[in-house]
Amino acid sequence: MSEIARMYGVVLDCPDPQALAAFYSAVLGWKVVDDRPDWVSIDGGGDYKLSFQRAEDFRAPVWPSSDHPQQMHLDLVVDDREKSGAQVVALGAVEHSHQPGRDFTVYLDPAGHPFCLCDD
Repeated sequence: MSEIARMYGVVLDCPDPQALAAFYSAVLGWKVVDDRPDWVSIDGGGDYKLSFQRAEDFRAPVWPSSDHPQQMHLDLVVDDREKSGAQVVALGAVEHSHQPGRDFTVYLDPAGHPFCLCDD
């Protein structure tokens, strides 16, 4: 089967694109490649970009509740989950109280999006 399209990147809605881009740039070691008032993209030199767009009416997802459910989350592979967890918390993440698995830890980024640090 031939492709219809190619993946360009993932875009997260948020109230402050610069702040969330700074967080993920520090977590992933990626560089800001596009910085506008309502849009920021970071790139690690690979095939995909991670972008952040301002959403004036942004409401953080409430997970695992269905009141305002997450629509997606990022799974990030790490070598040392405990060390990496302390680092993302120092950058502004919060460890979630609900931990449904043994080989990953769920955090909330500064805008409230869930993301996972996963064993390699």
